[in-house]
Amino acid sequence: MRLDVLTIFPAFFDGFLAHGIARRARERRQVEIGIHDLRDWTYDRHQVVDDRPYGGEDGMVLKPEPIFRAVESLTHRQSDPSIILLTPQGRRFDQAAALRLSRQSQVILICGRYEGVDERVAEHLATEELSIGDYILSGGEPAAMVVMDAVIRLLPNALGSPTSAQYESFQTGRLDYPVYTRPATYRGWSVPAELLTGNHAEVNLWRRRAALRKTLRYRPDLLTDPARLDDTDRRLLTELLRAAAPAAQPAECNSSP
Repeated sequence: MRLDVLTIFPAFFDGFLAHGIARRARERRQVEIGIHDLRDWTYDRHQVVDDRPYGGEDGMVLKPEPIFRAVESLTHRQSDPSIILLTPQGRRFDQAAALRLSRQSQVILICGRYEGVDERVAEHLATEELSIGDYILSGGEPAAMVVMDAVIRLLPNALGSPTSAQYESFQTGRLDYPVYTRPATYRGWSVPAELLTGNHAEVNLWRRRAALRKTLRYRPDLLTDPARLDDTDRRLLTELLRAAAPAAQPAECNSSP
């Protein structure tokens, strides 16, 4: 697949591209990544990409012309690219969106800045708007790196093992299970005994139960749709809920002397 990023700070991505999964995936030709300076699509002497908003508000707004020109020049050979405007107003980016984008032949990420992007980009150019969370960043560059990392690691064999991404958090309707490594005991804290038995069935059952317990504690909203869980997970979840329910208190009795 191909990932293209439109930004006014292309150097922002140097470290991201030089390390980790992005570097490995590019070296293996699993993904092409282009980081493009939006100023390259301006025609004025000062390469202006922003202007004041109509209506007299504070701040500056990214102009539509260079963004339209850039996207059109990058997609003239692509039949159906995903054009993503990264904005706090967008739909929440999640694992399902990452999986969907990983199946596209081309994804273009538009990084907003300042007070935002001219609304005509959202209305007439972007295929969707995405947000990585309910908070405000100084620009879309960190969000673009989040999206790229989440998408690249879902590409076939990008992680080195075809099953590495199958059992992670959010892939199975729950968070991932806790993991441990040597030493078996550290400062008096021991690795769960089930993980030391060598019994794969027992280990897998412990991992499922621990993953569900963690999900109940931190993200119970993920468990509101039982259809996303298989029969074993539903049984374990029922057991955990029963164990967590407060014990029934005996009714008070008034005894006469």
